[in-house]
Amino acid sequence: MAIQAGLVGLPNVGKSTLFNALTKSSIPAQNYPFCTVDPHLAITNVPDERLGKLAAIFGSQKLIPTTVQFVDIAGLVKGAAKGEGLGNQFLSNIMGVDLILHVLRCFEDESITHVNNTVDPLGDFETIATELCLKDIESAEKRMQKIEHQLRKGKQSLSTQEAKALDQEMELLTVVKPLLDNCDYHGVQNAIFAALDRGVTTIPLLSGKKAIFIANVSEDDLVDNAYKNNKHYQTVVARFGQPNVIAISAKIESELAQMDEAEAKEMMESLGFSCTGLSEIIRAAYARLGLISFFTCGPKEAHAWSIMKNTKVPQAAGTIHSDLERGFICAEVYNCNDLFEFKTEAALKSAGKMRVEGKEYVMTDGDVIHVRFNV
Repeated sequence: MAIQAGLVGLPNVGKSTLFNALTKSSIPAQNYPFCTVDPHLAITNVPDERLGKLAAIFGSQKLIPTTVQFVDIAGLVKGAAKGEGLGNQFLSNIMGVDLILHVLRCFEDESITHVNNTVDPLGDFETIATELCLKDIESAEKRMQKIEHQLRKGKQSLSTQEAKALDQEMELLTVVKPLLDNCDYHGVQNAIFAALDRGVTTIPLLSGKKAIFIANVSEDDLVDNAYKNNKHYQTVVARFGQPNVIAISAKIESELAQMDEAEAKEMMESLGFSCTGLSEIIRAAYARLGLISFFTCGPKEAHAWSIMKNTKVPQAAGTIHSDLERGFICAEVYNCNDLFEFKTEAALKSAGKMRVEGKEYVMTDGDVIHVRFNV
């Protein structure tokens, strides 16, 4: 499954520059509001060194990594929920993404204008969060009215399970609606995620989407982790928690994207960090969305696939081809780390590391599978 992550922020916080760097694109990234009008989408390979190792062992002619789709969404301004700026267009574009990447400006630079004439990442976020909540109020009200109508008119035609699901959804929206009215973004998220844990769902809400917070710092701040002393970065971490914040210099990422591999590695070493911002963002995205990767390998190709955690092997096989799930019999399974240790599949079998698993097997990150099926 290819996930779609949307870069969201106020104008001139570095979204388009970061998008260009992450995807090696060349969309406009200028010093004026609404440089990005229509959303730009690019597909980026997910870096995974395990795929190359597997290809070397199998002599695979082709490597096929799994992918992430990044979307650069037009900058938002106060009043977007009422159509200000590119408001309605901006908000509808966010609805289509799986994950929001909140890009927050944490650098001072007088040559780059700020829509509010001051660097205030938390204030920027509050503007966005407020607009998301305001837009969601209308959606929540319409859904509550529809549920009331369904329960009132269709009680006799609804099954017990359907009626229960609608009652639970109404209970959830009754909790969420006052939070939206108060523009309590985090309260909405907590209520929705807690409900999901109980198996209760409702319509997609902008303020209910999972998110990662990207602190766009200066080039100097990235040298030897100096950003940790950046007051703006510190306020972002204090608000959202260290695991949810990634410090990146969009300018440096843009420079790295234009270099060959050797030059990029040398620059990264000089700055004192071991991986690119792309790798950091994808790692965090996988963790936030609950994704893992598995592999299928052979002499023709080594292929990486993304699935949700706790996916059973027939459904994992279905991501490869629907026939594999429909006619699933069993799968030979082992973990790639065991193969890296034992070097060959024959050695894995001798060590008892290769197993035949049935329909109830739950996939783990790094599994390599060979599916047996009959249709």
